[in-house]
Amino acid sequence: MADRDADFPSGLIPELALWNEGRGIDVDSWIGCVGNYEHAIGYGRLFWPKFREHDGGVFFDYRFKVENYDAFMKQTAGDRRSVEAVMNHHHILDLFGDPELAPTRAQIKYLGRLLREMWAAKLERDFPGRQIVVAFDDADKDDDLDYEVTFFQATR
Repeated sequence: MADRDADFPSGLIPELALWNEGRGIDVDSWIGCVGNYEHAIGYGRLFWPKFREHDGGVFFDYRFKVENYDAFMKQTAGDRRSVEAVMNHHHILDLFGDPELAPTRAQIKYLGRLLREMWAAKLERDFPGRQIVVAFDDADKDDDLDYEVTFFQATR
């Protein structure tokens, strides 16, 4: 693989090593060969989502439903921080619907860390001055489904 991939974690995309009769290919060239616009646009929504504010809380725009918010607020006795955390969480494994996909633990953690960084940047841009925590616990877990990323405001 090319020197420019020296900082890219090896093994995250095993297919790279199979290209060019086993000599490998760099990530950028691989994307140029197999990537498609529809996937790039779809992943763009995941990586750089649209947020909305409601009742002082911050939420994913596409997932927000007032009736869910009201039910969670009642259930948590008005704890908006908890409501934001539950309404904004995503399990990494649930981001892809095909149960045949079997990501490695390294792939799950890499994607979780990447989402944490991207969402934090977008939230800071959209809501400057707010203390919004984007959380992803990458400690080893017994079940890969337990890897999730979420965000909530640091103060209620």
